[in-house]
Amino acid sequence: MKEKIAFVVTRYGKDINGGAELHCRMLAERLSDRYDTEVLTTCVRNYVTGECGYVEGVEKTDGVTVRRFPVNPEKTLPEKKWLSRIRTSRRVRRILYRCGLLRFAASVSPIWKWGLKADINALKSSIFYSPAMIGYLSEHKSEYKAVFSITATYAPFYFTAVTAGEKMIAIPTLHPERAAFRPSLTVSFTSAALVGYNTGAEKRLAESVFGPENIRGRIIGTGIEDTPPAGWDAVRGKYSLPDRYIVFIGRIEKGKAGKLIKYYLKYAAAHPDAPKLVMVGGIIREVGRHEGIIYTGFVSDEEKRAILQHAILLVNPSKYESLSLVVLEALRDRVPVLVNGRCNVLKEHSILSGNAVRAYCSYRDFRRELDDILHNPQTVEEMKTGGEKYFKANYDWDIIMPRLYEAIESVSEQWKRTI
Repeated sequence: MKEKIAFVVTRYGKDINGGAELHCRMLAERLSDRYDTEVLTTCVRNYVTGECGYVEGVEKTDGVTVRRFPVNPEKTLPEKKWLSRIRTSRRVRRILYRCGLLRFAASVSPIWKWGLKADINALKSSIFYSPAMIGYLSEHKSEYKAVFSITATYAPFYFTAVTAGEKMIAIPTLHPERAAFRPSLTVSFTSAALVGYNTGAEKRLAESVFGPENIRGRIIGTGIEDTPPAGWDAVRGKYSLPDRYIVFIGRIEKGKAGKLIKYYLKYAAAHPDAPKLVMVGGIIREVGRHEGIIYTGFVSDEEKRAILQHAILLVNPSKYESLSLVVLEALRDRVPVLVNGRCNVLKEHSILSGNAVRAYCSYRDFRRELDDILHNPQTVEEMKTGGEKYFKANYDWDIIMPRLYEAIESVSEQWKRTI
């Protein structure tokens, strides 16, 4: 019989749009070849409203046992009210981080107690709080060789840490947004048996926030799905795509799309022959309709790959990333990539790839890089070749899977020594 492992995640399913959820599904399905793999998740489908679109119970999908549990947020106070009570505590931690002092504070006091109780209450009031799931994990944790938990800023991550921290492999997908400085995360990170990072930039961020001596961590990373592309003629006709276009793929909101629309419109106004911008993904916040920009809405994975493969360039303007799967997909398919250089993770991709991934920090940078890519075939070929080489050297599954096996065995051995 195979030994059992578990994944704890907010949502799970092929119809779920989200990088962390896809990350979980890719790891769980591939590890099911060696381990009896289970996923403990909620019935929530809509991460904004908390609407439960799944039925409670157990199902088997693609070799993985999925256990869905109902959510039951506590109603003493709304989550926003509890979060308002930790605002000052969180701000102080963020200021200390920016001043380079939070690492020292964490070495003196690993658990940040100011606002901790209110923060735990906020987690209990959130849409992903599931006492049934936590109870199941508590009762059955001895059955699992290791327990993965993905995405640090949601309730299941914290409650996995306090319930099964001795077996927990944390995949935090951490980036320096406000939520990273919540007091509850000082408990989560210091309780986990192992923290698995996607990049060196993410690891350095965590060590600066929680103290390197308080975390047992290593870089694990992930690969990507090899989804076959849909037929190009059908996709092109369905979404009225032009011959030449730049593409953005992701949630269309301020945090992800950043200043891309503003920068693109400014560039297009000065360059009438500029290729159109195709934005693929759901519009979370209304951004208006603009000439030269095509919004496709949600597309299938097969359609997404076809759209990506035929793009001149992928732009990722996000300030907050822990890896960026869409960047990896573009590199795999030899599509040039332009990223926000103010995101440390994306900037690291640019540096480590030998500038095969280009970065910008201002409109001036954006214009210069875009001009070079659009008008210099040698630049494009160097980016395609260098990007593909960088991807294969760092994110091929043949590299990632041994890291996962080693992490699981390491946590299991570490736990055995304590009993």
